[in-house]
Amino acid sequence: MASIRTAVLKCTTESHTAPSLGGELADLIRALQVLLTDSYRPELHYMRGPGPKWHAKHDPAPTRMNRAVVADFMHVNA
Repeated sequence: MASIRTAVLKCTTESHTAPSLGGELADLIRALQVLLTDSYRPELHYMRGPGPKWHAKHDPAPTRMNRAVVADFMHVNA
């Protein structure tokens, strides 16, 4: 998904003369440059979730199973 920036073309309203072709062309080139060289790329900042340090701190400690309990469980389910 690409972000689109709108470029504002500056127009001076103080003078009563029409904007020059060179000025309009320069504004158009600047607007195209802003659209084509947009450096913000959100996929580079996408967070995929908590990392290993968060899990080490917040996840409960793994429980150790007794071999006798595992053997009894396997015998019952077999």
